[in-house]
Order: sequence, then C-alpha cells, then structure tokens
Amino acid sequence: MFTARIQKLHTFLLEQELDAVLITSPKHVYYLTGFFTDPHERFLGLVIPAQGEPSLIVPALDREAAVAASIVQSIYTHTDIQNPYEVLKQTLPADTKALGLEKSHMTLERFEAMSEVVAASRFVDVEQPLREMRLIKSEDEIARMKHAIQLVEDALREGLKKVKPGVTEMEILAELEFQMKRLGAEGPSFSTMVLAGEKSALPHGKPGNRAVQEGELLLFDLGVEVNGYVSDITRTFAVGEINDQLREIYETVWAANEAAIAEIRPGVTFAHLDKTARGVIEAKGYGEYFMHRLGHGLGMDVHEYPSVHSENQEVLRAGMVFTIEPGIYVPGVGGVRIEDNVLVTETGVEVLTQFPKQLTVIG
Repeated sequence: MFTARIQKLHTFLLEQELDAVLITSPKHVYYLTGFFTDPHERFLGLVIPAQGEPSLIVPALDREAAVAASIVQSIYTHTDIQNPYEVLKQTLPADTKALGLEKSHMTLERFEAMSEVVAASRFVDVEQPLREMRLIKSEDEIARMKHAIQLVEDALREGLKKVKPGVTEMEILAELEFQMKRLGAEGPSFSTMVLAGEKSALPHGKPGNRAVQEGELLLFDLGVEVNGYVSDITRTFAVGEINDQLREIYETVWAANEAAIAEIRPGVTFAHLDKTARGVIEAKGYGEYFMHRLGHGLGMDVHEYPSVHSENQEVLRAGMVFTIEPGIYVPGVGGVRIEDNVLVTETGVEVLTQFPKQLTVIG
C-alpha cells in the first residue's frame, strides 16, 4: 500500500522532470510511509529521488518509532543543535535543480532556510497528485473511517445521558470528550461543538456555560481521530417539547439531507448534490438561512478535498468519502444541522453514519 503510493508520486516526479520530491507534511509522511509524528517546530521530511531509494529525515528523538513504523529503510536524524537542512542536502541527489514540494505546507521561513543549503532553482507543487491519491479511499482507509464513526456515535450515545435542563454546554462537552478517549479514540478530530437554544443558530458557535433549557434545540457537532483517520457527525435534538417552527426547521433539514443522499452515485456532480439539498430548503422559505456549502471531503483530515458546493462540477467517483450536512440557522430562534459521512460506491452510496436522524426528544 505505502510502496504503491510512493510509486505514484515517483511517476509524477518523472513526468515533471524533477530530481526529487520533498514531503514535509506529517500526515503525508504518514500516508506514504506508515510513520506518524508531530515534530512541532522540528524538521520532518521524506525524500523521494528520481534515482535510488527514498529517505526519511526525523528528529533524533523519533528515530526508534520511525524504524518501527516506516516502510522507508534509510532513516536520517538531526538533533536540536544541528541544521536539519544540512542533513536534507545529504539525502538529495547531487546537484539537485528541480524539486517537488507541498507549497501549501512549506512556509517562507523554512523555504528560505532550505535555500541557503539546497541549490535547487525550480520548484513544482506536488499537492495535486497527493490530493488525487487521497480522494479515492482504499478498503483499509474505509475500514478505519468506519471505526472512527462507530467510536464517535458510541461517545454521543453516552454523552446524551448527561443531558437535562440546567446542565451546561461545557459539562456535556467534557463528558463527550471523556467518552471518546474511554472508548479508544486518540481524541477529538476537531473542537467539539455543543450549542443550546439560540446558540444552535451559530454554524461555528463556541460552547460555554450556557445552561440547557426545556423547549429548545441542542446541536452536537463532533468527531474523533483513531488510527490516522477521522469522523465528523452532527445531530440536533429537542430538549423536551419544541414549538412548531423549530419542528418545521428540523423536518426541512432532514428532508434536504435525505434528498441529497438519494442522488449520490458515480457520474453525478457535487454541484447537483448541493443544489438538490438547497432546493428543498428554499422551497420551505428558509433559503437565506442555509449559508454554507453542503459538505466536504473526509479522511485523514476533517476538511479535505472535495468541497461539496453549487459550483463544483467535478463528478462523483466510487471510493470518495465526504459529508452531507445541510443546515438552517435562524438568528435568535435556533438552528438545525444534520451531518452524515457517505461513501460513493460503484452503484450508489453507502451511508457510513448510522446514528438515528428522526427528531428525538432528550433530557
């Protein structure tokens, strides 16, 4: 698996007439080698040369872990008092002139430090082939994502037991994140969101000490990371009985979610999915209150390619995984978002999230 990914990047290298490719994003190093670390400010790099075997450069304190996990056999280290770019120069082909980089990850500061040692004069972005590889998930990746989804759904079930009038958003959040780790996740895949009442109308609201009250909506947006892959799910609940307007908002979002999922199959465009869900919401008069895209790609990152919006004319292909998350957010009233993780199959769609979507009264 890892060897095949490196080979694909090597093919791109040859097509672009590069002397080598340098990968510095920790997640891409993991994707290509099987070794993950967060190097913080220290240098981490995978060198794939046009000729010869790849090399991995890691902080000295990560050497043992790299040897145990990486498929790359040539591992170089640097200490905190060494210049890591001098080590990089040793691993690059002599007289390197053309180098592939992840331009979105290589900072100007690091580029200038590297340029003082490495004399390359032509640089090519390698994000496109990496994005294309990550776009279509393997069976192993899908299995890992299903596990991450199962863990977050189990954590949500446990967290809901904490909900009752008077409990604060932050108290519920703390319980959710405790359950995530208790169940085996490495941690949340992003900042967990628990928003009560009028705060549920904030698409990216911040949980706080707002107490849950009877007769309002309670929105949860959460995910976990485990074995290098993530989940991302949103569910909205009623705390006790809610009024007709809130119920209508909920039913409309649920209908939009289901309508978009029903259209998922190879050959359909992302734009069509967005317009399908948006059309349901607009027909009920809530179009102005759905102000974000329908979804986003999911995998090693919570937000990765593709972006599911009304202008994306790319067609769906089997193996793509992304979210479907329509929402309605009425200021001062409340908001609803229902988010599923979906896999495009050869014949249609598999909804990976299984947590019930019908309006549920809790508390």
